Amino acid sequence: MKLFHSIILFFISTNTYSAEMIIGEENISPGINLIFEGAPKDTIHPKKYFRSESTTDIHIEMLANWSNEAPEGSPIGGFVAYLRVFASIASISGKSIRIELTPHLNMSDNLHYAQNIKLPGKIDELYSVTFTIYPPGHDELGIHFDWNANIGSLIKKTTFTYNDLDFKNVALSSRR
Repeated sequence: MKLFHSIILFFISTNTYSAEMIIGEENISPGINLIFEGAPKDTIHPKKYFRSESTTDIHIEMLANWSNEAPEGSPIGGFVAYLRVFASIASISGKSIRIELTPHLNMSDNLHYAQNIKLPGKIDELYSVTFTIYPPGHDELGIHFDWNANIGSLIKKTTFTYNDLDFKNVALSSRR
């Protein structure tokens, strides 16, 4: 009977509710951990500003948190705010989109950058995703003398590309 329950739990957890897909993990200066994910689409509020679950395939995310290597005073594990994040998604068939990932808040990741998206091709195609992270605009973040003298800007423009990504399982899964 125990084996039967384990099999049932396996099918419930893998077929109905899928875990997020880790696309990549990176570290950038000055001590920021980045995690890129493909996740099941979700309802995002306020609804008038975000694409609905019914018109999208996946929720693409970037988590940006201070690491143990962050400058003194940085809250380890805390959200790194004011980044400008874009994702360019291209299907193997050549169709592509570019979207901005905006700040989002949920119970599992807390603050992160994300967006519900409609994949530019079919859900069973392979994709490449290029994430480009820009520093805050000149009028978006004041940098004090001590940070400027020791670190400079918050970050430098950074780009990461991941190829041969299969989003089919994510696109077919549900959060609820």
